Amino acid sequence: MTAEIENIIRIVIAEDQSLLRGAIATLLSLENDIEVLAQASDGVQALELVDKLEPDVLLTDIEMPHASGIDVATKLKQSGSKTKVMIVTTFARPGYLERARSAGVMGYVLKDAPSESLAQSLRKVARGQLVIEQGLAESAWASPDPLSDRERDILRLAEKGQTNKEIADALHLSAGTVRNYLAEATQKLGANNRIEASRIARENGWL
Repeated sequence: MTAEIENIIRIVIAEDQSLLRGAIATLLSLENDIEVLAQASDGVQALELVDKLEPDVLLTDIEMPHASGIDVATKLKQSGSKTKVMIVTTFARPGYLERARSAGVMGYVLKDAPSESLAQSLRKVARGQLVIEQGLAESAWASPDPLSDRERDILRLAEKGQTNKEIADALHLSAGTVRNYLAEATQKLGANNRIEASRIARENGWL
């Protein structure tokens, strides 16, 4: 009995869509060796639950309120957390995968994967194995992220319609520096303007 308990994988699920979150929790709870400790509806709550419960694996979406799954993984990596992160998402974008790997994510699978495949991937991640959806690794290699972190920050704010001065004030830069960063990012992405640059970056998962 003790050996069985030691082999149980303790997880926290982070997903902002409550129906989907509940469905994933129900399916994984049917597995004898997986225990769902808690569920989070946003990135901040996910961080709080991981800090409190110290699960073996955090199963998280990417796009969530307050903090994305990649943001959460980055913070856990920086804090030295032993909890492994596995992303389950609808977004098969190479840019997301590249950023997820940099954040220390151990697993990256898509939501349309069969439930038995999801459980198996979870077990591999819990054992310290890297699990990446077939084909995504090749896509990420073929389309590397061209943006710097600063260019990414500026494009995110530009995407919201902020002016150069508003972006400069938010990031403690000069308006001229913001203009230069935007020009560089736009050129890298082969775009005609900041709006098109933001769209291209978003579609590729670089924002």
